[in-house]
Amino acid sequence: MTITAAAPVIKNGCLMVRGNVVLTQVPDNVFISPSGSKSAFIGADSTNSDSRHVFNLGVLENCKFMCLFVAKIWWMIPRVGKSGSDIPLETQMLLIEAEEEENSVSDLVNEETSDEKSNVNKFYVLVLPVLDGAFRTTLQGNESNELQFCYESGDPQVQTCQALEGVFVNSGDNPFDLLKDSIKILAKHKGTFSHLENKKTPAHLDWFGWCTWDAFYTDVTPTGIKQGLQSFKEGGISPKFLIIDDGWQSTVNEFRKEGQPLIEGTQFATRLADIKENSKFKVSEESNGSCSNLKDLIHDIKQNYGLKYVYMWHALAGYWGGVLTSSENLKKYNPKLEYPVQSPGKIGNIRDIAMDSLEKYGVGLIDPTKIRNFYNDMHSYLADCGVDGVKVDVQNLLETLGAGYGGRVSITKQYHEALDESIEKNFVDNNLICCMSHNSDSIFTSKKSATARASEDFMPNEPSLQTLHIASVSFNSLLLGEVVVPDWDMFHSNHATAEFHGAARALGGGPVYVSDKPGKQDFEILKKLVLADGSILRARYAGRPTRDCLFIDPVMDGKSLLKIWNLNKLTGVVGVFNCQGTGTWPMKQAQESTQKSNIPLSGGVGPTDVEYLDEIAGETWTEECALYAFNTGSLFRVPKNKTIEVSLGVLECEIFTVSPIKIFKEDVRFAPIGLIKLYNSGGAVEDCTYENVIKIKARGCGIFGAYSSEKPSCCKVDNKEEDFTYSCEDGLLTFNLRNDESRSFSEIEIMY
Repeated sequence: MTITAAAPVIKNGCLMVRGNVVLTQVPDNVFISPSGSKSAFIGADSTNSDSRHVFNLGVLENCKFMCLFVAKIWWMIPRVGKSGSDIPLETQMLLIEAEEEENSVSDLVNEETSDEKSNVNKFYVLVLPVLDGAFRTTLQGNESNELQFCYESGDPQVQTCQALEGVFVNSGDNPFDLLKDSIKILAKHKGTFSHLENKKTPAHLDWFGWCTWDAFYTDVTPTGIKQGLQSFKEGGISPKFLIIDDGWQSTVNEFRKEGQPLIEGTQFATRLADIKENSKFKVSEESNGSCSNLKDLIHDIKQNYGLKYVYMWHALAGYWGGVLTSSENLKKYNPKLEYPVQSPGKIGNIRDIAMDSLEKYGVGLIDPTKIRNFYNDMHSYLADCGVDGVKVDVQNLLETLGAGYGGRVSITKQYHEALDESIEKNFVDNNLICCMSHNSDSIFTSKKSATARASEDFMPNEPSLQTLHIASVSFNSLLLGEVVVPDWDMFHSNHATAEFHGAARALGGGPVYVSDKPGKQDFEILKKLVLADGSILRARYAGRPTRDCLFIDPVMDGKSLLKIWNLNKLTGVVGVFNCQGTGTWPMKQAQESTQKSNIPLSGGVGPTDVEYLDEIAGETWTEECALYAFNTGSLFRVPKNKTIEVSLGVLECEIFTVSPIKIFKEDVRFAPIGLIKLYNSGGAVEDCTYENVIKIKARGCGIFGAYSSEKPSCCKVDNKEEDFTYSCEDGLLTFNLRNDESRSFSEIEIMY
């Protein structure tokens, strides 16, 4: 009998999940508390009271796992492995692939053996370190394959001798359901954060955008912004949301002397001197008379360039180095110079130049009891200027500033609550983008914030980081995607990897925006992402690795392609990416054979790569799908459990629209594909009904494709007969949807 619903238990020195051993040699000071029929919390006792403990949980060996860990203070990356020694410091999620044997519990516990091998079913175990009161938990392994959890407050005065609910354990047959269910259980139990389903998502997510960062860096000016928007307008694709990134604020670098060169590192200790814009955005010599103030600029660019949303950048602490403690404008917030103290876990991974600088020069920290006033004053000023939202960066800095403030969890909670309150009060929608916020302090205090960056920045000048970016955002979205809409960051449309990045953004389920310099756009790439009205075909969920890719290394194993899946309203989408051969993960040594491989890799792709496809297929599904390959234009009719082969060179990708084939009038097999000149073709299909005729409701304009087993007699678009082409070889039916600004959708009728 297969055991499927038992909560995790500790038995005979082993952690048991569904009757199977996950950890051996569990110490006596470790205890477990059930939190439901399948889940539990793990805690531990210590003989000493301290602000930081490292507890052994037991030995983890001979398994497949994937984990997410904070490699550098701001960002997570994935790692796969087989034993405890492979688990890095600062691990924030551990997903184990387990095998459940029928007619067996465990040889290790019951000391029974069987000559015949039982039937094996795969299931998944989630081990999630969480927040527990004032303490934050992470996982780590050691050379003895022991899985440990680190339990720390970040304040020497906040101590304990017992971790009550430091680690959450749950199991399930579907890894995506497991993560979703677990986050919902935790959100309800802890009450410190909310699942994404209970949040309001910002409206900018459905529109094409432009960010000023790579275009100008901190040298952004009103003139540059207008030049950029004008160049988009002339190219025929205008952004509907704009992020004015770092460079607009009034800041002071106290360590830079006039006439002297910049001391390396002090740029991060630059502090905010006022909540209002700097002289570049006022009438001055620097602005060249292009604007009188921020308010006039925003009014001007919204009126002349059709922008719907303008966001401004700021750091969670005001600026990188906080606020200027001597500023008359900011003294009412009681700022105090504090010196960050990093967790040993962070120091044990990759040190960051910004943190090294701030440890030396300090941070002007606003009194947590005044942070509500600060955010409200700044955001109300920006809102009065016509600003619609903010991108709030450098968030993980707070974890280093908990001493004297009740610890890292406490200060993070105070700042995030104040930020959420100000966003709700000052901006119409929940218009907040969180950034550099991958620590669990931020993730598990996210009550209202609904979108956050999913990885380190897109680095246009670092060829070795392009594949790592795509792999990181997809794996990180496993956890982040249950709490926020993951933002896969901007990219450049005119770049050697533009196709690679553009295709990924199209199926990522988040915003699509670029940071091209004025006049440097590639509009052929943008046409594959953006509709005529400036909207995008955003998929329903966060793009995540397919089930068969969860425990492989798509960057360094030299053999595996990365597949990322998502769903639209009526179709699935799978992106296949060759991320091998150009980069290496931080803190991981590459084998010589896989460092620079240009050999094409092959793999299979099929309908089962799309999770929850049954839910959109409907009752008349034939259990076959039409698979349309974007780049080759090939159309395949594939049974549900079959695959087709795809072969890709390094930095190549292919996007497959997966559309369930349905029966119409007994002898016609039909499946809508969508706008076949856009990466996420199926995102254009809003509705499809089968009555006397096939009726399709579609977004956008351009060539619309569908699979049909028979040639139609007539196609109509908005009640007008439309010419069509039909291929008897593969069943591809195509016709044109014209651009009509008076309509949001086209109404299509297909008759036989």
